[in-house]
Amino acid sequence: MSVHSYSRVWLHIVWATLERRPLLTKDAAPKLSAYLHDYASQKGIYMKINYVNPDHVHVLIDLPTQFSIEEIMQLFKGGSSHWLNEQNIIPGKFGWGRGYGVFSVSESNVEEVARYIANQPEHHRKRDFAEELKLFVERHALEWRKD
Repeated sequence: MSVHSYSRVWLHIVWATLERRPLLTKDAAPKLSAYLHDYASQKGIYMKINYVNPDHVHVLIDLPTQFSIEEIMQLFKGGSSHWLNEQNIIPGKFGWGRGYGVFSVSESNVEEVARYIANQPEHHRKRDFAEELKLFVERHALEWRKD
């Protein structure tokens, strides 16, 4: 890459456990959160923040030029499910559900999105993950598919 090339592509990414089961306990969540942050750093991905809910994860990253969105998702979901199973943090075999949500974030909204991610417990007192994801999809002028 040329020294005159610059890139800043903030992405708010959300993905859920298989069947949206609440498997990520209060004990497992901080371990997975630390793993995701460290793993992202090892791969050269700047992760500003993440939050592990019982049934889904939020991350805010700056997408590096060498990765596509699909590659990022394979890294995060594949690496973390392998790690969770290897560490025996979750009883039984752990897996992520199919799909994910990826939403662009303007530089001027990065801090607002980071606060939103940090305040997940408060948001989920009002709405569950499915309602939250539907809201993101609709805010970004996408068609919600209930499947």
